[in-house]
Amino acid sequence: MAIAHRRIGTGPVRVIVLHDWFGTSANWGSVLDYLDPEGFSYAFLDYRGYGERRDVPGRYDLPEIADDVLALADELGWETFSLLGHSMGGKAVQQVLVRAPERVEKLIGLAPVPAAPYEMDDATHTLFHGAAEDPESRRIILDLVTGNRASRHWVDRMVAHSLDVSRPEAFAAYLESWQPLDLSSAVKGNTVPVLVLVGEYDLALTAEVMRATWQAWYPNCRIRILPGAGHYPPHETPVTFATEVEAFLRA
Repeated sequence: MAIAHRRIGTGPVRVIVLHDWFGTSANWGSVLDYLDPEGFSYAFLDYRGYGERRDVPGRYDLPEIADDVLALADELGWETFSLLGHSMGGKAVQQVLVRAPERVEKLIGLAPVPAAPYEMDDATHTLFHGAAEDPESRRIILDLVTGNRASRHWVDRMVAHSLDVSRPEAFAAYLESWQPLDLSSAVKGNTVPVLVLVGEYDLALTAEVMRATWQAWYPNCRIRILPGAGHYPPHETPVTFATEVEAFLRA
């Protein structure tokens, strides 16, 4: 069965894009209008249980995402490709790298979850694990990761989108997969070129976290802090985000 995805561009640089825990292939803000369709070919994948694949059954875990990425690449005829992953998707792209390192040209992590288990204190654990069923928990998380700066209307729209386009059981199961998963020993020392983008106002996945994890494990990793953004630069600073991504991929 063909894997549903959103395609932008027909250029020679091939990129598979993985969304965050709250989003879908459609929830990348206005940045979709600023990607270069002549220089790049972007394939945005929805996870099983999300978006266009909301009714596709599955285990709802990161190894399954990696399987689907590789199957999509095969369908597209892409022997090699780069990967862009946002937040949870940042950990998922590392799962793909572990599975098929010879196929990955470059990695871009956008506010990406590191390869090690994501530590949570009791209050954070309760907040995150309650978010599958509780819209208010989702709102609190989104407000936190954008630095308590985003308008209430925008946060409410993001919450509504996440509720509309994902199955609660998938939302819960992906958390159970990405939060404890430890890929750190498998990625340490990998020489793939890596760009990590961090919003200056992200209160969870900060530049300090990235230096202690991504930059410590990937010798060819560089970190860029995006001014004026929190956890969602494609919404908050779309032109800057697109410019950074495509400059790295072209280099």
